[in-house]
Amino acid sequence: MAVVYLLLAALIACCHAQGTSGGGDRRPWPPSLAKLAAEGKLRTDTNATVPASMDFGNITSALPAAVLYPSSPGDLAALLTAAYSTPGWPYTVAFRGRGHSIMGQAFAPGGIVTVTCSKELNADLFDAVLGGLGQFGVITRARIAVEPAPSKARWVRLIYTDFTTFSGDQERLIAPPFGPLSYVEGSVFVNKSLASDLKNTGFFSDADVARVVALAGERNATTVYSIEATLNYDNATTAATSVDQALKSVLDGLRYEPGFAFQRDVAYVDFLDRVHGEEVALNKVGLWRVPHPWLNMFVPGSRIADFDRGVFKGILQGTDIVGPLIVYPVNKSKWDDGMSAATPAEEVFYVVSLLFSSVSNDLAALQAQNQRIVRFCDSTGIEYKSYLSRYTDRDGWIRHFGSDKWKRFVDMKNKYDPKKLLSPGQDIFNS
Repeated sequence: MAVVYLLLAALIACCHAQGTSGGGDRRPWPPSLAKLAAEGKLRTDTNATVPASMDFGNITSALPAAVLYPSSPGDLAALLTAAYSTPGWPYTVAFRGRGHSIMGQAFAPGGIVTVTCSKELNADLFDAVLGGLGQFGVITRARIAVEPAPSKARWVRLIYTDFTTFSGDQERLIAPPFGPLSYVEGSVFVNKSLASDLKNTGFFSDADVARVVALAGERNATTVYSIEATLNYDNATTAATSVDQALKSVLDGLRYEPGFAFQRDVAYVDFLDRVHGEEVALNKVGLWRVPHPWLNMFVPGSRIADFDRGVFKGILQGTDIVGPLIVYPVNKSKWDDGMSAATPAEEVFYVVSLLFSSVSNDLAALQAQNQRIVRFCDSTGIEYKSYLSRYTDRDGWIRHFGSDKWKRFVDMKNKYDPKKLLSPGQDIFNS
């Protein structure tokens, strides 16, 4: 049984909480917080507040009045006890973590209770925090079933030049009965930046890149697609021939471009850590801490081909794209509708992640491009859900959740954060 421990309106102990008064003179800290300030955990100096004023997006900023560096759940309890019990408390609180928001959602401009919850105990809270955008509580500890990890991964990339074939194969791989693959994801490469984007995956050799570029030319393809998958195994107990046979049984049923299945064996840990390696490499050349105007959407399966025609083969054509374009299907039946997370109504919907980086003083152009994509979806009736980028008004959030889930979301907010102190940067309850 999964059990989650929550500090309502609290923060994971190794991360930062921040609060601001929104201007004016800062009031003296209540005694419990004055103690934290004396211990150096609650800081108002610029060495603490300036770094906390930015997030991963590097697009907007908001200077907090203070930053809390907690060393225990008790420090968090002191912060939120003060927030809820001090008359006229002028601060909001956000759970910054590593600042992995892109439009300031982790900011807080200008009697806590520790609760154990599960599907059986405090079930409404257990569901509410999942996809709850930091509005109800923060998971500080979780009990999760684990199993021995495999030692190796057979890492595979398949190339497609036709979207219908590509999406059909992806949906086949996630449909029951499930085969031996452990991971399935899809990528899109737009022709103008095809060669550089293939190289940036860190997977394809120069010779592989040349072959794929030549294939795109032969097919007159403006867009190339790739399925990425792994078959995980333990090399101490599984023979290589068994892995070969298991993978062949999968590939034989797929319709990728003949001769364009690329594979390699890697340590399982190295596969899991592949994105961190990219981060280190980009940091070395100064291309990690740049603006990231990401657009993340859930798109109904019945409309993903329309999205391909309008966005991948339309809006994004002729652009110099820096950053991966990810698209893959998921089964709605794998999601619990009791969670706060909002998903499209169809059984199969697609995760679309357009992970743009601004490296050429083109932030405004990329943001305008994102708005064109959103307007295209709106004008063609694609009932998407958008994450990371936020809605700008209450009506947008109501459309996002749907009327029934929105009512439940508001009820949970009134129950677990009636003062509306948590994660104000999401702009859900600020107006």
